[in-house]
Amino acid sequence: MTYKYIPPHLEKYIVDQDYSRYTAIDQTCWRYILQISKDFFKNYAHDSFLEGLNKFGISSDKIPKIEEMDQKLAQFGWGAVCVRGFIPPAAFMELQSLQILAIAADMRSIAHLIYTPAPDIVHEAAGHAPIITDPDYAEYLKQYGLVAKKAIASKEDTNVYNAIRDLSDLKEFPDATEIEIKSAEFQLVEANRRVSYISEAAYMTRMNWWTVEYGLIGEMDKPRIYGAGLLSSVGESYNCLNDEVTKIPFSVDCINYPYDITEPQPQLFITPDFKNLINVLNEYSKTMAYQVGGKDGLDKALQAETVNTCEYENGLQVSGVLSQLLLSDSGNPSYMQFSGHVQLAYKGRQLSGHGGDYHHEGFGSPIGDFLGTNTSTSNLTRDQLESFGITLNSQVQLDLQGGINLKGILSSFYEVDGKILLLSFSNCSVKEGDRYLFKPEWGVFDMACGSRITSVFAGPSDIKEYVAYLEEFKPKNEPPHGITEVSKNDNELIRLYERVEHARFGKNYNLSELKEISDILERHHPDDWLLNMVILEIVHKNNLEWVRNIRKKLEDKAGNEEAISTTIKRGLLLINGG
Repeated sequence: MTYKYIPPHLEKYIVDQDYSRYTAIDQTCWRYILQISKDFFKNYAHDSFLEGLNKFGISSDKIPKIEEMDQKLAQFGWGAVCVRGFIPPAAFMELQSLQILAIAADMRSIAHLIYTPAPDIVHEAAGHAPIITDPDYAEYLKQYGLVAKKAIASKEDTNVYNAIRDLSDLKEFPDATEIEIKSAEFQLVEANRRVSYISEAAYMTRMNWWTVEYGLIGEMDKPRIYGAGLLSSVGESYNCLNDEVTKIPFSVDCINYPYDITEPQPQLFITPDFKNLINVLNEYSKTMAYQVGGKDGLDKALQAETVNTCEYENGLQVSGVLSQLLLSDSGNPSYMQFSGHVQLAYKGRQLSGHGGDYHHEGFGSPIGDFLGTNTSTSNLTRDQLESFGITLNSQVQLDLQGGINLKGILSSFYEVDGKILLLSFSNCSVKEGDRYLFKPEWGVFDMACGSRITSVFAGPSDIKEYVAYLEEFKPKNEPPHGITEVSKNDNELIRLYERVEHARFGKNYNLSELKEISDILERHHPDDWLLNMVILEIVHKNNLEWVRNIRKKLEDKAGNEEAISTTIKRGLLLINGG
């Protein structure tokens, strides 16, 4: 249903869920996580969590079908689409701003049952989706998406994102070697080490982490969980409310706290309600380049070395990598120079003939009014041009604010809504003092008309016309990773899980068959504890020696392996009825 509303440039990220990929092992992992989570979160999660699981058809019995979730989310004005693993942050945020959840269909492996850094269906479907039943939270998600997609990201941010994506993919890839993982970890360390400043996008990512991913809500001394990272983390959710984790009132100051995706968080932020999230978001957004514009906004774009859009007050937009910014003696921006492919647009739509193919070698233009006139270049009309003695095919000499001088022949102009947005000159030279900014032999000079820059924001103005030039929007064409690939390497284990699942759903199970399966596990799959947990769930009321042995093995494993100790204990507690 939602797919038909996806913008064309985002369609490449949407994939079929292919429900047949999920094995009995996948389904068991899902069921176990949801069972112990629902039991815990009925007392410690925000009320909308369990409510949302029910309303969106997310049960503990089986992995949800995203198409069915999409239909149920529609009742709340939202939708869901299936994506493959990591997608570019800009694409994810654009979907979120359209009130569409991007759900990664992969199921985490048993090895990462407690937590996985890679996107998976537990995190997306059972973490993010349920809280949308709360209208204030849903509004925050949407508003955050709208603001975040405008946040300027640096080239360094892209490098860190790529390193995180590669490491997360490797950790869920069954054939990855220890050397490959260590190499990927090193690349992430190096990418983080090279970060020279914190961009708007990085600050926004921190706010997202401390709210949508790891947020707490309610009273300071008795908060509840609403962050999807906690709701989908079997281990950290259990421990995050204790006194060892510092609790801080949520405010805009959260952006000053970095995080590590591979470690439990040392502090968490508590918001009194979801409306406060929107208030804090608005507070920070007022400092961002898309609202501030001017020199501060242009400086952010210049430092970022990424594709951004600079908008004049008349709605004319220049999108590309800002490579140089000249200032007047008074310190105001007087000339912008862009490198690479540049797009000119008006209020979000590319100007005909002025896309990245035409301006493929960059673009430069003044910022400011004509000297000696009372007319703003942001509201220039034909009549005003003629009053200045400027006509088509005439020799023109212009002096602009900031010390920019232009000489050339006016060959054409671009007019929209009665306003002249561009003046095009042939045989043109543009200078700042004795310095050439444009020479006649370089071709036609297109001068943007505008006296000041009022907004600077991330990405191109008309992305559907520019997307071919965006490297980050080229998806990795790799198959999804996860437990499916692990399971295919061990068909016997899959069959054992299938047999136990059949017994679990059947009214009459065969004790001897379940004992046989447990014996096979001990001989061939001694590290697989989850299937023994399911067997114990079925037969725990039988006071038989082999049943007692299964329980003891699980208790011993919980006592010997700290990483999964709490997870196993929670499963045993459920079986015991407590």
